[in-house]
Amino acid sequence: MWLRSVRARPNGFLEPCLPSPAPKPPANTGWIHEIKHDGFRLIARRDAAGVRLFTRRGFDWTDRYPSIAAAIAALSCRSCLIDGEVVICDHDGIPVFDRLRYGRRPQTEAVLFALDLLELSGEDLRRSSLEERKHALAKLLRNGGWALHFNDHIDEAGDIVFRHACKLGFEGIVSKRVGSPYVSGRSRHWIKSKNPAAPAVKREAEEDWGRSL
Repeated sequence: MWLRSVRARPNGFLEPCLPSPAPKPPANTGWIHEIKHDGFRLIARRDAAGVRLFTRRGFDWTDRYPSIAAAIAALSCRSCLIDGEVVICDHDGIPVFDRLRYGRRPQTEAVLFALDLLELSGEDLRRSSLEERKHALAKLLRNGGWALHFNDHIDEAGDIVFRHACKLGFEGIVSKRVGSPYVSGRSRHWIKSKNPAAPAVKREAEEDWGRSL
């Protein structure tokens, strides 16, 4: 059964883990690295009440992404809680944030890059190691359909992964400490390094400038 240690709001929302910013990825060993996608953070919960898709701040956006909700509902489990990033990609597989922000709703072409698995069939996995959670997530999504993608990691040195991610036009990478638990809120177990040439970095700089006026 779902453990009492889970601190969820009454509506089923759980605050996601937020990576701490850094100018470059960790240089030491003991980290894995994942592509950082330019989209909206999404917490997908499936339980006896059905499927609900929550934003980073807890708003219910289930109706906005029906294809993702249907794919979560079809997974082979009694219940699950998945942390992910919803995106809409171009023909080269690169997320285009403007399509997500300004596209018509519901957005049936949106896909979810699943980052982490926090609960599965009643078992709280947040204290399990990162590797165990990713293994369980990959297994769960093996037949997840086109709307669900496992966000795999790369074991190469962080600076090499970051350099290639920038060349390919991605927003950057997130480095995650091997063996770490899942912690809601800002965490030093996750480190984000952003591509300075990515549209997301320019967009955030413009938004910060606008707020300063």
